[in-house]
Amino acid sequence: MATKQPPPLMKKHSQTDLVSRLKTRKILGVGGEDDDGEVHRSKISQVLGNEIKYAVREPLGLRLWQFVSALMFTGVAVMALTFPDQLYDAVFDEGSVSNRTAIRLYGGALLSISLIMWNSMYTSEKVIIRWSLLTEACYFGVQFLVTSFTLIENGSISNGAAILLSSRALFILISVYYYYQVGRRPKKL
Repeated sequence: MATKQPPPLMKKHSQTDLVSRLKTRKILGVGGEDDDGEVHRSKISQVLGNEIKYAVREPLGLRLWQFVSALMFTGVAVMALTFPDQLYDAVFDEGSVSNRTAIRLYGGALLSISLIMWNSMYTSEKVIIRWSLLTEACYFGVQFLVTSFTLIENGSISNGAAILLSSRALFILISVYYYYQVGRRPKKL
């Protein structure tokens, strides 16, 4: 008795048909771009999300700048809290300050900002990094304007004040640069 061979397995024609595959992917909602421009390769990646989208591509030197600025804020804050006369004298080249309380309050405010700067170093969230950089830029801008107006009112510019103003202008530029670099959309891979 001859054994009959089973018929060969046939592939389903719709599996190889390109149009049918594209229709299936469209029904599943994969393969096309979503609202953010992401192209999902599978339903799983679409549901779970893509963690690359949330990762911040840090510009070169960002963490070093955050460290330097946090250290700078802390140093000036401690100096304002402990030695208000010397801090005032270094900037305005005048005698004793009339009210130490105002400079100590300034030191307390700087210490609060420095805590924000220290904590922003340990985050990878883009929004927090950008807000801390914007805080720095605003602080340096206000300090630049206030110091400039005070020096114009007094009519004299000391070497310490000139160095302070030029360094603040540089710090504004650096903070704004990193602010925009962190906010840029990452390039598609």
